[in-house]
Amino acid sequence: MTNSDHNILNAPAEIAVIGSGFSGLAASAVLAAKGNAVTVFEKNPENGGRARTFSQDGFVFDMGPSWYWMPDVYESYFQLFGHTAADFYELKKLDPGFAVIFGANDVMDIPASFEDVCELFENTEKGGAAKLRKFIAEGEFKYNVGMLDMVYKPGHSITEFFSFKLFTDALKLQLFTSLSKHARQYFKDPRLLALIEFPVLFLGAMPQDTPALYSLMNFSALKQGTYYPMGGFGKVADAFKKIAQNAGVQFRNSQKVEKLEISNGNISHLHANGFCKKVAAVVGSADYHHIETALLEKDYRSYPESYWENRVFAPSCLLFYLGINKKIARLRHHNLFFDEDFEQHAIEIYKDKKWPAKPLFYVCCPSKTDQSVAPEGSENLFVLMPIATGLNDPENVREQYYQLLMERLEKFAGEDIRSQVVFKKSYATSDFITDYNAYKGNAYGLANTLMQTAIFKPKLKSKKVGNLFYAGQLTVPGPGVPPAIISGRIAANELLKFLNR
Repeated sequence: MTNSDHNILNAPAEIAVIGSGFSGLAASAVLAAKGNAVTVFEKNPENGGRARTFSQDGFVFDMGPSWYWMPDVYESYFQLFGHTAADFYELKKLDPGFAVIFGANDVMDIPASFEDVCELFENTEKGGAAKLRKFIAEGEFKYNVGMLDMVYKPGHSITEFFSFKLFTDALKLQLFTSLSKHARQYFKDPRLLALIEFPVLFLGAMPQDTPALYSLMNFSALKQGTYYPMGGFGKVADAFKKIAQNAGVQFRNSQKVEKLEISNGNISHLHANGFCKKVAAVVGSADYHHIETALLEKDYRSYPESYWENRVFAPSCLLFYLGINKKIARLRHHNLFFDEDFEQHAIEIYKDKKWPAKPLFYVCCPSKTDQSVAPEGSENLFVLMPIATGLNDPENVREQYYQLLMERLEKFAGEDIRSQVVFKKSYATSDFITDYNAYKGNAYGLANTLMQTAIFKPKLKSKKVGNLFYAGQLTVPGPGVPPAIISGRIAANELLKFLNR
């Protein structure tokens, strides 16, 4: 627990939190636990943000997050409130953690045991085991420095990082070396390189534009392992909401915030669906750009439109939620289809920004692990294809890619699947905009480039409004569920300092 987690307020304050994703839920609970009167305003009927769920015909679909990495970040948060994850859901370590599919007969299963992963690397490339141990040891150092210290800094100024010798650690953190170059100093086999770089494609930027700092994700994936919360990721969001409610947080769902009223440089009132609430402070955990442009007058915006136009965004996605009326033998829980060219798809996401010609994609089949998410004898599939932000996504284009991806999935599975689909729902850029006000339909926030890391991200504290703080994937520390949780904690702690000044 950080020092500011221990602050005790002299008097309660009326605080509004906009959005009930992980960052909003985390911030609301921390603030309420200090005696504040906290209200979460959520535009959708359900809580959880991108981690919402829906049910249909006996299937339970997680709409967003499906990878449970960095379990210590969740535990650290639960411990703030005297809990562990086990108080709310059962965590199961997956074995294999995931599979990378390079062709119908070329599948790399990633074992749960790190020693077995080392053996896999050795069998793929001579000397691979020793190289992997060194590579992961470096990743573990970055994880311990980065995830356990650096990411809890609010990112106001570079002076924050003097306390833990950022400059003496900079070479070890490899902020100025690309992940692509770093990985190639260790491995040559293209399959191993794809395995190392895949988290970047889905969450970051081109591997050559991503600091080698982010090999910390490889430590989490290959050594900590991949987990699954039984019942689905919605159970995790439910746990965060329960903690918030136990702390006294009030939730107002289907409440679209329309305006933040400013008086003397601070927000005085929040307007939502005709409802007006007097506030002492606000945490904006909804889309940063949306809050700035739709809820604030121009004079109170921290960044001009040109700033957002020049940011590098992580991908959006084309998603399919599928209920299948049979079991599919060859699928694992997590399946990464890397049977096409990695670099070309990355270029089409980050550089050319167009619908990909030969996309990579991901299939999650949680019913392999958890029968509660599908009827007996059925499979629950979540199919995800990373795409550039800002693309038009008409139904005919979605259907074209559905057929393309399913054809490749069936080729791998060695059986017909499409005729057994009993439920199908697509989701893409326009849905991210409608449901989350996501800038250009982004799914993950800003890409993890050097100039968008730490102090170079959009500021957590508004530059123009004294009592407005931001949380979520567009500010520090970045995209993904663990960073969102951390973001909510940081925003809450900075707000507490503001109230105590």
